[in-house]
Order: sequence, then C-alpha cells, then structure tokens
Amino acid sequence: MLEARTQEGAEAGAAGHMPRREVAPHAKKPVCIVLHQENSNPGHVGQWFVRNGYRLDIRKPRYGDPLPQTLENHCGAVIFGGPMSANDKDAFICAETKWIGVALKEDKPFFGICLGAQMLANHLGAKVGPHPDGMIEVGYYGLKATAAGRQLLDWPDRVHHFHNEGFDLPAGATLLAEGETFANQAFSYGRAAFAIQFHIELTTAMVNRWTGRIGERAKLPNAQAREHHFHGRALHDWKTTAFLERFLDVWLKAGTTA
Repeated sequence: MLEARTQEGAEAGAAGHMPRREVAPHAKKPVCIVLHQENSNPGHVGQWFVRNGYRLDIRKPRYGDPLPQTLENHCGAVIFGGPMSANDKDAFICAETKWIGVALKEDKPFFGICLGAQMLANHLGAKVGPHPDGMIEVGYYGLKATAAGRQLLDWPDRVHHFHNEGFDLPAGATLLAEGETFANQAFSYGRAAFAIQFHIELTTAMVNRWTGRIGERAKLPNAQAREHHFHGRALHDWKTTAFLERFLDVWLKAGTTA
C-alpha cells in the first residue's frame, strides 16, 4: 500500500493541495510521515516540508505500509495523532512504538504529535493514561513553556488539543511546556527527539472534520463545544503557525539531517 506516495501528486494532496516547489532531484532527503487513518493528512506540517523542498514519504502501517528499517535515507520522522491509545495492543501500534527506537538509535530527528508523543513516552517507559479526574482536553487550552522550552524558542500561549490521555515525563527527558489539565505538554529526549501533545498541524478543514464528529465527546468533563474550536482558532491560530515555522527548523537542525 506504499504506492507512489512520494510522487508529486500524492505529495501535494497530502500536504493540503499545495503546489510543489521545483527542487533538484534528491537535493534533500524525504521526511517519513506516519499517519493513522485512511483519510489523514499531515496538514500544515506537511505543507511546511513541501514548501521547503522536502518530499513526503507517507506511511500508514495500520493499512499495511511497512516502516523503513533505517532512517539513513530520510531527514527525520514524524508520527501524527489518531483516536487510538498508545496503550492499545493492535499490531500497528506496537510496531510503531517499537520502531521509534530506530530514530533514537540512529540519532535522527523524531517528532511525535499527540498520539505520536504518547508513543514516544511509552517507548521510553513512561506511563500513558487518562486524567485521574476523567478530564479531557478537546479545544483550546493554555500552554506555558518551561525555562528549557523558552531557551529553545518562543511558544504559543494557547493551543488546540483533541485527546483524553496524557503522559508522564520519561526518565531522562526535558520538559518543555506545561498545560492546564494535563501537566506535561511537550518534552525533548536526547538531541533530536521531540514530543508535543497539542496540534500544530491543524488546518481549518481538519478542525471542521474533527469537530463534525465530536458527538458525545463534547459532553465530557473539560471539553469545549464545536463553536469554541473555531473561535479559538480565529484568535490563536497565528501563534501556532509562527511556532510551527520556527520549531520544525530547530527540530531538523537538532539531529543528523545531511
């Protein structure tokens, strides 16, 4: 099912129908993008890579795509979110969680978003699970960078979440940002592995799709109604966009990207 996902047409579609900038063949190594649903796409993260001359090597292990045995031929890897739990015993969840070790062993840039962040925490031996009071984060919530996070770059003060589980800080990791409900919102591990609980990849189309299926989840403790997602986006999306531009550049430079 790997198909020709790194070709120009697939690349533009996955990144939000952006035209592909012409670059010299193989000028930059592609980024490995791991997604979890049939119609998932990497949103603004994918757009950033395409805009900066990187090809997208999209893998969906849930639907049979293999993961690369080495990241020698990639500039880095990003595992995105999904409605699953990092604790699920599905074969693809276990395989992806174990595969993170390839990036860590090779010291290649690894970035986990939401579920991907929880997978990294799980891989490192930290607990992933629900809030003790049954609270969830679905909508826009406050974010506060730690001293280590502020040293890295400027962070937005309010970001979009869509999750009902959080993670403990893994041993040896550095906490970069804290949240209102789930205390641990972002961490780094080693030189080039980063985990972020919130969504910097979010496009307007994604907000519309996600909240269109919000259903009973909107009634859970601490969740925000659909209209608050769009209101929050109007107020705070520019901050997340600015953060994404800086963060991805810092992230790629943190590891071996040649």
